[in-house]
Amino acid sequence: RKLFFPFVPVYYAVTWVRNKCYDFGFKKSVSFDFPVICVGNLSVGGTGKTPMIEYLIELLKEDYKLATLSRGYKRKSEGFQLANNKSSAESIGDEPFQFYSKYKNEIQVAVDTNRADGINLLKSTENAPEVILLDDAFQHRKVKAGFNILLTTYDNLYVNDFLLPAGDLRESKNGAKRADFIIVTKCPLELNEEERDELVSKIKPLNHQHVFFSSINYADVVKSSCENKNLADITDFTLVTGIANANPLVEYLRTRNLKFEHLNFQDHHNFTLKDVEQLCKNNLIITTEKDFMRLQKFEALKEKLFYLPIHVKIVNSERFNDLIKNFVNTKM
Repeated sequence: RKLFFPFVPVYYAVTWVRNKCYDFGFKKSVSFDFPVICVGNLSVGGTGKTPMIEYLIELLKEDYKLATLSRGYKRKSEGFQLANNKSSAESIGDEPFQFYSKYKNEIQVAVDTNRADGINLLKSTENAPEVILLDDAFQHRKVKAGFNILLTTYDNLYVNDFLLPAGDLRESKNGAKRADFIIVTKCPLELNEEERDELVSKIKPLNHQHVFFSSINYADVVKSSCENKNLADITDFTLVTGIANANPLVEYLRTRNLKFEHLNFQDHHNFTLKDVEQLCKNNLIITTEKDFMRLQKFEALKEKLFYLPIHVKIVNSERFNDLIKNFVNTKM
């Protein structure tokens, strides 16, 4: 990708002008008088936005009427869509469908390419949410969220990265100034305080910014629509992934000394009947929860398809939770 460095100044200029237009008011940003929390990143994909949104759902759903709003990447529908029992990964996108499948009776799940329109339409529903979580909207400057959470991965900090197309950054590192929280995701579970301090020194947060660290915790069981299996009891399987970065999952399964073949597809891969024919040759398939949302519709895979649940563990979670709830309460 070093060959693309000559094009970086062009990409920088375009994104710089766009951001300055919003900073100086030439382009309009809409703010709201109720809690809107944005979860996003500076890089393209793979930082753990979906499990972070689910962490916030678990934190807030008991005390507030809650909604998530995503653009619905690669969905086949258009405009605003409010998830219901007829929704699918095709109609609203795999990540929103994952939220709906898990929390359908507890929160609202919506998609809209235009987040400002989506927020207004959510607020006009009969059971209007009190808090809205914006999924992957850090660059969506049409909405000025009340609280911005920026994610960056432990093994690829945004401060060490380059702009597209030579690197993975969607915009300049200066964009991080808009964040209230910066969360280093996918950290090793054994990350000590000295290592955390070193990472903070690299990030150089502003005075108003808080830096947190999170890790992925994998479940001990795999789940399907029919049953659960203990991971320790599985001797041989095929791992199927269509996510931006499957390396942490692959490494985890290897540490468990499990025997598996890995079939790695593109992020948000649209599985075809031809793909399924190939997958049917395997006796047992384990995938991610996001990929499960796209694969579960195929009846031929029903008896052999399982996913491995994950959840986020945050260092100093009490402080994190208190700051989030304090923001919500002050905006109510």
